[in-house]
Amino acid sequence: MAAAPRERSPFLGLLPLPERDAVVQALRTETVGGLVLLAAAVVALVWANTPWSGVYEQIRDFHFGIPALGLDLSVEHWTADGLLAIFFLVAGIELKRELVVGELRTPATAALPVVAALCGMIVPAAVYAATATAGGGSLEGWAVPMATDIAFALAVLAVLSTHLPASLRAFLLTLAVVDDLGAILIIAIFFTSDLNFAALGGAFAGLAVIHLLQRFRVRGWWWYVPLGVVTWALMYNGGVHATVAGVAIGLILRTTRDRGETASPAERTSHLLHPVSAGVVVPLFALFAAGVGVSGAALGQVFTRPEPLGVVLGLVLGKTLGIFAGTYLAARFTKARLNPELAWADVFALAVLAGIGFTVALLIGELAFPDPAASEHIKAAVLIGSLIAAGLAALLIKRRNGVYRRLYEEENRDDDHDGIPDIYQRADTVER
Repeated sequence: MAAAPRERSPFLGLLPLPERDAVVQALRTETVGGLVLLAAAVVALVWANTPWSGVYEQIRDFHFGIPALGLDLSVEHWTADGLLAIFFLVAGIELKRELVVGELRTPATAALPVVAALCGMIVPAAVYAATATAGGGSLEGWAVPMATDIAFALAVLAVLSTHLPASLRAFLLTLAVVDDLGAILIIAIFFTSDLNFAALGGAFAGLAVIHLLQRFRVRGWWWYVPLGVVTWALMYNGGVHATVAGVAIGLILRTTRDRGETASPAERTSHLLHPVSAGVVVPLFALFAAGVGVSGAALGQVFTRPEPLGVVLGLVLGKTLGIFAGTYLAARFTKARLNPELAWADVFALAVLAGIGFTVALLIGELAFPDPAASEHIKAAVLIGSLIAAGLAALLIKRRNGVYRRLYEEENRDDDHDGIPDIYQRADTVER
């Protein structure tokens, strides 16, 4: 007699325990880093709108480095081109983990978040393009509203004291991971300067050496740190945005564990750098990128000029419509069954929350609009759009927080104090 087919887990249902533990650990660091990010953004905004704004600009525009190596950069550019490479290194590791052992490892589980993320990038870009075209503006900023800032979004959830179940948080994390991949591809393809093929060849040679060291199980930071720095410098001088080196190295690092290993190289690197990325790198970038002058006239231009208005509408409307419609249609096409404990209103609230596009949106805005005057308007639009999305999401999430609290408590209850939530030890859960 043939065995009955296994019932598929419902969409946004209970995560497998290893996946849940990995998500909880990653999001805990991102949440703390997101709160620091919020504080840094507030400091930048306040500082840039005080009588001491000149000091802020002097620090931000101060140049240092090694001119002979083409690395004489301002403080602002060191944070954007240098420190953010660490952020994208961690993002590359997270993407590799998702592809190897996470939600993206099989087409069935990857379909929903990938389709949702792609729609969440395409629709905001289309909304921006339509707005800019209608107003006779520039199409250069089409990519600005495409990325979700997971740290900022989690900070909003922390401030709200919400109890989102792990499945909803994991879906948001997966969306952000795919978004980051899309952002780095856009940066690499569309925002490159004159290419220096000799430097690029050296960068790819550095990546090849790192791959070989991983393949032959060579350990020791003294190999990888110098190689990583050299590869980053060559990538920068090659005309490709230097953060591409970070994500490339993250994708190269081995994610699976060998026999006898307690952690893979990717896990060890992420464990060391994730707190640095979330708590230091991203807040420093925000400190020197979010300092824009806020006045009645400046705010008025955000809603009257086509480019910044396109960014605001792309984040608030484009992200929401893209992610929700993409998820709903993908679920219907794949016949996925939504967790009966949740509703499509919960997916809609997450789609609104994903309209927070801070770190990567600011980075792409600077690349798309190198003119400082235009860049200031785009930065203000990113801030305003993210704040509107955060406010709307807060209202929607708070409205359902009673449901979230009950699910959260159920999936974390451990009455026998054995370190494993009781829900994972029930007969029906074990059978699944």
